[in-house]
Amino acid sequence: MVVLGGTRSGKSTFGLGRARALAGDEPVTYLATARPGDPELDRRIVGHRAARPSSWPTVEVGVDLAGAIRHVPAPSTILLDGLTLWVSTLTGDEPPNVDALLDRPVARALEAIAEHRGPVIVVSDEIGLGAVPLDPLPRGFRDLLGLVHQRFAAAADEVHFVVAGLPLTLRDG
Repeated sequence: MVVLGGTRSGKSTFGLGRARALAGDEPVTYLATARPGDPELDRRIVGHRAARPSSWPTVEVGVDLAGAIRHVPAPSTILLDGLTLWVSTLTGDEPPNVDALLDRPVARALEAIAEHRGPVIVVSDEIGLGAVPLDPLPRGFRDLLGLVHQRFAAAADEVHFVVAGLPLTLRDG
């Protein structure tokens, strides 16, 4: 399942609710991609932690998303929040090598999700609806993320877009 939405759209809350519903009484493995160090992001991390049960194990992903997914025992539910920061970690401050990223880490992550014998919910920021950035670096990132979203959505059984806390179902598996 892929859940897309803008900043503060309610996408994480929606993803959390879906994870709870799919897992029932079982814990959900939370794959975190945010890196602490920025005061605003640190506050968001605290809020995300407070919103989910303390019994849910949290795995800090880093760059190896496929490895993190493969270490989660089946049939556990996985909640990945979020894809945007993982792609940002892959690209760093350099112009993205789109083909290399799509062919290697993105493809490996999608393979790991397909192999996992349990629900996987992927939350990501939709950043492609605004103005085209003038600077090539953010423009390249926006374009790359759009392509990554297309790959993840094509592989997902369900795709939702959250606006103002309201989910729009784009594909219902």
